[in-house]
Parts: sequence; C-alpha cells; structure tokens
Amino acid sequence: MAKSPTMAHLEPVLGKRSIVTAQAEQWKSLRKQFNPGFAPSHLLSLLPCILDRAWRFLEILDRHANTGDEFTLDELCINLTFDIIGAVSMDVDFRAQYSKSEQSEIVSLFRELITSYTNPTRSAATAWGISGQLRKLQRRKLARQIDILLKEHIKQKFAESALSSEETPKKKPRSILALSLQDITTLTPEILSQTADQLKSFLFAGHDTTSILLQWAFYELSRHPRVLKAARNELDEIFGPDPSPSVVRDKLLSENGDSLLQRMTYISAIIKEILRLYPPSGSARLQRPGTGFNVSLPDGTSLCLDGVIVYNCATIIHRDEAVYGPTKDDFMPERWLGNTDTSMQTNDQQPGPDNKDAGSKIPASAWRPFERGPRNCIGQELANLEARVILACTVRRYEFTKVGLGQIIRDDNGEKVVDDMGKFAVERPMFNKMQVTAKPVDGMRVTVNLAPGA
Repeated sequence: MAKSPTMAHLEPVLGKRSIVTAQAEQWKSLRKQFNPGFAPSHLLSLLPCILDRAWRFLEILDRHANTGDEFTLDELCINLTFDIIGAVSMDVDFRAQYSKSEQSEIVSLFRELITSYTNPTRSAATAWGISGQLRKLQRRKLARQIDILLKEHIKQKFAESALSSEETPKKKPRSILALSLQDITTLTPEILSQTADQLKSFLFAGHDTTSILLQWAFYELSRHPRVLKAARNELDEIFGPDPSPSVVRDKLLSENGDSLLQRMTYISAIIKEILRLYPPSGSARLQRPGTGFNVSLPDGTSLCLDGVIVYNCATIIHRDEAVYGPTKDDFMPERWLGNTDTSMQTNDQQPGPDNKDAGSKIPASAWRPFERGPRNCIGQELANLEARVILACTVRRYEFTKVGLGQIIRDDNGEKVVDDMGKFAVERPMFNKMQVTAKPVDGMRVTVNLAPGA
C-alpha cells in the first residue's frame, strides 16, 4: 500500500521513516528491531518505573482534591503518560508533571506541535491558504528542533552502550531505545535519523492514546455507579480492603505482581469497553493507481479501489448494531467478560472449549482500536499495562465530577438523576474533537474528591 496523504500530513509528528508508515521489508526490519522493547516480559520489568511516574500523578490529584478546584484531566493525563513513555522508551525523566520551567524541552515542543493540528474551521481556504502554509512551516520547524534533541540523546545512548571493559561493564539495557541499539556496531546518519523517527512515533502514540483512554475511563466510571462499585469490589478482592495506593504499589512490585495484574479481569473489561466506545484513531489504506486492486462486494460485484483512500473508522465499526445489538452506544464492560485481554494474540482467537480467554461472542474483527494482523500497534501491551496499573491505584481513592459539558443532572433535592440504564443522566453529552487523534472536546474539565474511606 502507498503512503496516504493523511500520513504525509502527519510526518512532522511521526517522522518520514516511522514504523507506522513504513512498508514491506523496511517495516519488517523495524518491527524486528523494536519488538524486544515492547515484549510483555520486558514491560513487566519496568513496573517500578511506571509506578514511580504514577505517584506524582496521585500527588497532583490529592492536591486538587484538597483545594476543590476545577482542572482539565487532559493536561494531567498527558503529562503522566508522557513521563511514562519517556522513561520506558528513552530512559529519560521528562519531568512533564512539574511546572513548565522544569519540564524537558521535548515536552514543550511536542505540545506546541500537536496543538498546531487544531483547526476549528477545517476549511479549504485555511488548509491551503497563507495561514495553512505558515502552519506547515511552523510544524517543520518544531519537528526539526525535536529531531535535534532526539538525535543527541541517541548518540549519547549509543556511546554509553559502546563502553565495555572490565572497568566499565555494560549495564543491562532497559529502555526501548537501548534494546534497539544492541546489535548496531556503527551509528550511521541513516540509522540515526531512522531511530529518531521511531522515538518520535513512540513518544506521540505512547502518550496521546493512553491519556485519552484514562480520561474517558474516569468519566464513564463517574457516570456508572454500578460499574464503579464492581471495579472497586474486584480491587478489594485482589489487593485487600485497604485502598491506599501504597498498598497497591507494594503488592504489584512483589513476586506475584504479574499474577495480580492478570486477575484484574473487570478492570481489563473496562479498558476494552472504553477503547470500543472512544477509539483514539482509525487507519487508512491507499493503493497506487494502476495496480488493479479490486474488492468483492456482498452482492458479488467487484469494485476497483485504485487511488482511493479507504478509511477504517473504528468508531463506526465498534458501534455496529449487528454485532453489539441495542446496547451498541452504552458503556457495558460486562460484554467483554470471557475475553478481556486487549492483546491481539488473544483477541484473534476464536471461542472454543480449549480457549477460555476467547469466550466472547463478539467477532475479533469488530474490535480494533490497535488495528489487526501483523501491522497492529507495537505499543498495545504497554498501553494496557499502564491503564491497569493507574486504574488500580486511583479507582478506589478518587471520585471525579464532570464540570460543564457532560455534567450530571441533579433534581430539586440535589440528588443525581438516574436514567433507565442505571447511569447518571447528563443534560448535554460529552464528545470528541479532532487534534491528530480524537480527544475530549473540553479537555475533560472536572473536580475530584477523595472517596469515602480513602
């Protein structure tokens, strides 16, 4: 498949040689090079790092709970996930969760770059006119600045990995970058540029999509008391009745921490349902004109799609009434019990007596936030691990209240109004806007309180 115009549009964010847009042998080589850094067993070894960054997030939420002020979950969650992906991919502390003066320059540059994709009018005049061209120039400038910083870091890490002697033995590589450099003997300009593009892709996708998942999870839990209660009950059963995050942390870092994560089936069902209702993005395909690419339609006819961009809209696919029935628009984590794993290894399997994890009646192809097949998202295991860890630390400690759009209706007595589905009713529903990916339109403005007993 050829690179679509949409992918070219995102080159400042992803890089020209991104694993997202690479084809054929180039893609295979990149996937092989970076797979070790995203292997589940390796990611579990990074649990202390993930929990360390999550701790700062909890401190900030505690402060907001004490003051009772309004804030945007978008900013908090983005800073949290940027800190995590920076540590996991580059072994760098971006300090994204601190004041702007303390943050890494990469954080501010990325934030400015992503913000440049906000285009309220989305008109042809804006896209192709003077302002559109100036915006393209701005993106290229920001992308070059990010590239310079990333390349300097890659050079430093490569130099460190090359230092090996009895006096200075090699440290065991832990970051995704360090693992990818293990078998490289010469850091050529081509390898340097290609590696920088992969880091850029990982930094963007690794912070953006997981932050969106967390925002919608906190929102839906605040609207569904039944689901919140079930989630808290599961966490009580796994980690004990003490909801303190320090208890969760200590147990996750114990020898059986992996087994505790695997027992979080209802939390995993929540994650899967959030990704169904609010997939951050879709995917597109473009076949070059003249290649004779045809597809067969249900009525038996054939359609040539040469030169046509085919967009897999995950939002539409995930709300297909033929698959999900009359509850297609409702938040129902229970639909996934029996197949809660978000990895494609499990999701691709079919129900059967010897496959307990594939008990879902929902076709595997009807859930694709990470896309499917060999080109599926390389970072999906990391996203799933992050979400489970953060929800385990927060679900029993905090109660979020939406402000403005999506705010819960209260009756004359100040009580929350419950609709026919058992969830709290809202006057105006929340929805997404586009800013490279689909994000909560108002940045998810909320207040937060400590839960009773926390």
